[in-house]
Amino acid sequence: MLETLALPIALLVAAYLIGSLNSAIVLCKLGGLPDPRTQGSGNPGATNVLRFGGKKLAATVLLIDVLKGVLPVVAAHILGLDMVWVAATAFAAFLGHLFPIFFQFQGGKGVATALGGFLALAPVLALAGLATWGLVFAVSRISSLSALTAAAITPFYSLWLIESVGARWLILIIALMLIARHHSNIRRLITGHEGKS
Repeated sequence: MLETLALPIALLVAAYLIGSLNSAIVLCKLGGLPDPRTQGSGNPGATNVLRFGGKKLAATVLLIDVLKGVLPVVAAHILGLDMVWVAATAFAAFLGHLFPIFFQFQGGKGVATALGGFLALAPVLALAGLATWGLVFAVSRISSLSALTAAAITPFYSLWLIESVGARWLILIIALMLIARHHSNIRRLITGHEGKS
């Protein structure tokens, strides 16, 4: 039993550690820029880095954050793990981004890393969520509203696109945590003070 669990558990730990490597913090430090947790919204992610670091740096942060979700899940697929373990690997990478062990557990909101995990877990699910994000953003020009809407609706997409009940539950948990991480944005949306991108 323990031998059977050793591989997936080791992968979960590796996924969490990969998720904990916050590209926004590292790249800003290497570029001589301030810690993104002390600037703008205080979120160490691509959207906040865009505000003070420019498009190229923000795009690099976005790409790395997506890859943090993709790579561990691809490894889980290659190792032949079942869908629940694959989804758990996506969750572990996402959790690492939110609560990085290397940065005092002060991480980002996890949108890009969750997207990467979903892309490798179930591409059609991820594309449906991304299309939702794009549609809402095209209308509202508000990034946080787009992310919140996509997070809220993705678990419903999973009911049609994911057969594994366990994987669906993990997708729901990721979605709820994404929404919870946007609590300050939700307050600003309610009061009409959320800025457009």
